[in-house]
Amino acid sequence: MKLPKILTVLMVIFFLTAGAIHVPAQPNPGKTYEQMSPAERLVFVGEQARRIAREMSGSEYEFTPTFEEDIQKAVTQYAQRSVKSGDNKGKRVLPSVFERGQAEAPRLIAAFKARRVSPLVGLYIPWIESAYVNIQSPNSMGAVGMFQFLPKTGEHFGLSVDDLLDVEKSADAAARYITDSIEAFKGDPMKEALALLAYNRGGDRVARDLKVVLNDQNKQCSVCALNANRDKLDETFRSESVYYVPLFFAAAIIGENPQAFGLQGPPLSSYEAKR
Repeated sequence: MKLPKILTVLMVIFFLTAGAIHVPAQPNPGKTYEQMSPAERLVFVGEQARRIAREMSGSEYEFTPTFEEDIQKAVTQYAQRSVKSGDNKGKRVLPSVFERGQAEAPRLIAAFKARRVSPLVGLYIPWIESAYVNIQSPNSMGAVGMFQFLPKTGEHFGLSVDDLLDVEKSADAAARYITDSIEAFKGDPMKEALALLAYNRGGDRVARDLKVVLNDQNKQCSVCALNANRDKLDETFRSESVYYVPLFFAAAIIGENPQAFGLQGPPLSSYEAKR
């Protein structure tokens, strides 16, 4: 068979088989999250989670598909609050949270930048901790303020009980906490995510958990490995900490893509204080 005929046959075979190749759904930039199909939502969440991780850490995170599904579930959980009254008398309704985030963003960004920590960390820890409410009544554990510090932890960073209700001081202490945790996990490719988990769980516990679950096959995504092996960890991890990092990325995805969730205004990270 001559060469031109061979090329023609190959092209016919290619076009006949191309239709059988599965192409992952790509989200339409003009769609809101609510309008996206389940497949489009998962693609959107995966892409945005990796983008946020890249901006937060300066490196590529290798999330597992299962961990991206955990993030997507958290995104959907937050998104549903745009039409439901939520808890705490509506304080956690999505538009209200975003409006408070807009008001608080300049000083949160400034505090974390001053400590050379990604402003994204400073913006979205208080989203998941307090929905940007400077909570004055201690919870069952005794935590107060926008960053929900325990008095003992605040004391470690030089904060009095009154200081815990000072947003600038507590933001600075939170930035120092994250800095210390990033240093503690500096050998891990996902040290920033582990620092976030440590904010909820404590660095010593996270280090102990890693020893239980990490191996050569899963070490590229340590936080994914922790969530995937939750049954090997304690009840506190299974009932609370397992959700913390997915919730952080979910909050950041919404706050950095407000139009996709029917929210008015630019990304929260754009609200820097005017000098």
